[in-house]
Amino acid sequence: MPPWSVPEDRKPPIAFETTSTVAAPPDVVYAHLADPRSYIGLSPLIVAVDDVRHGHDAEGRAMAEYVAVERFRLVGPLRWDNRIRVRMVSTPPHGPLVSEVRSPGWVSLRAVVELTPVPEGTRVDERVTAHAPAPLRRFVAGQARQVAAYRAAELTRRMATR
Repeated sequence: MPPWSVPEDRKPPIAFETTSTVAAPPDVVYAHLADPRSYIGLSPLIVAVDDVRHGHDAEGRAMAEYVAVERFRLVGPLRWDNRIRVRMVSTPPHGPLVSEVRSPGWVSLRAVVELTPVPEGTRVDERVTAHAPAPLRRFVAGQARQVAAYRAAELTRRMATR
């Protein structure tokens, strides 16, 4: 094993899926989700998005790289701001949005969002896989599931008001 490897890398990833239906057409949902600043409040932990850089990856797909600030409330007024690096690749018009997140503590997460037109608007399917060291796995799994459920509900709310 290379000296930089973390033994926990051999554990299976944290993995789950969420599905929701929103009352907006796929192009509107796609445009919203492809904008990094839309994630402020779309995720209950994200309070800021900084250093947004747009470009294209080696395959010519649109890409945004940015730093998202997650705010964790600890005890009382104490809080901890966790700066995470995000690389989001999009394949318009309705191809998947793939976000890769790197967080301190050897935590990584990959989210793949696919949009499907349905009579009610758009079905949003999100597949999440995450890796974390053993001491953080339970916390990361719980937070990732809570955030995904919140994001689905908030996206549904936002699209209903458009």
